[in-house]
Amino acid sequence: MEDGTTVMNAVIPDRARGERLDKVLASVFPPYSRSQLQLWIRQGRITIHGRIPHGRELVSGGEAVRLEVPRPEPVAWQPQDLPLELVYEDADILVIDKPAGVVVHPGAGNYDQTIVNALIHYNKDNLSTIGEKLRPGIVHRIDKDTSGLIVVAKNNESHENLSSQFSNHTITRVYQLLIWGKLRPSSGKIDTFITRSSKNRQMMEVSNSKGKRAITNYKTLEVFENDKTPTLSLVECQLETGRTHQIRVHMTYLGNSIMGDGKYKKKYKNLKNIETNLENLIYKLDRQFLHAKTLGFIHPKSHKEMIFTSVLPQDLEKILKLLRNTNK
Repeated sequence: MEDGTTVMNAVIPDRARGERLDKVLASVFPPYSRSQLQLWIRQGRITIHGRIPHGRELVSGGEAVRLEVPRPEPVAWQPQDLPLELVYEDADILVIDKPAGVVVHPGAGNYDQTIVNALIHYNKDNLSTIGEKLRPGIVHRIDKDTSGLIVVAKNNESHENLSSQFSNHTITRVYQLLIWGKLRPSSGKIDTFITRSSKNRQMMEVSNSKGKRAITNYKTLEVFENDKTPTLSLVECQLETGRTHQIRVHMTYLGNSIMGDGKYKKKYKNLKNIETNLENLIYKLDRQFLHAKTLGFIHPKSHKEMIFTSVLPQDLEKILKLLRNTNK
């Protein structure tokens, strides 16, 4: 549970039997609107007997309901003097190499120490203002524990142009990742729908028809397989779409979760003869081995094609180096 969360418990009255849950909740928790409660249902903040419900389901009466009310968001984010690794900057855009462990913008549970806090300190008067509420300059994002490249808009015209490129799927986005096992086939295209998980609203899952279409092109770059290492594969993924947790969900869908991914992890047996230093690096990695390596787009003002590349961070490169040495 997030810091500052308030927990409220209630029981659905028997007289509400047969009514829709979201409607009943508005009377059970009168401080909050029906639309707010519907949002919290989608976010997994409301449970019935420990289960995440659907807003449209009908109640029987007598159900025990738990509501986790998040801490109110501040009116405005505060500037913070945090390091920013600037890859490129001009009058219209910034390209940043984000480290793992840093959130792109503030939100529930992460109210400071974000890229946005750093951007406001660095250049608060030259950031676009037309994105989502209190996310100045932010055109897109990558997960907290993913490292790599993001582009930031310094004015509204650039923001609209870049957003259009993302919507039209013309942005080049290439990721490198290390997965458990081997992909079969070793390269290909994953074309599915991705929707929010029915079991855990903080996670996503592949669906046959619900949700948004998600397309990932992948190819295996290296396979590490011998009696002193688990079977691991270095993979490159190029996104045609950019859905929440897309690569993580698609790799899990294939049966090959990403090393260090605590949310979509898959259990693998430890090997008795694994090299000690390698074992320590692998099983103590505190982030997912996922790096936004390449970002390409058309500049919103000059209309020139721009391609940026980021090298693997040292913690990930060190694992690869040991794997390659052990694989000889």
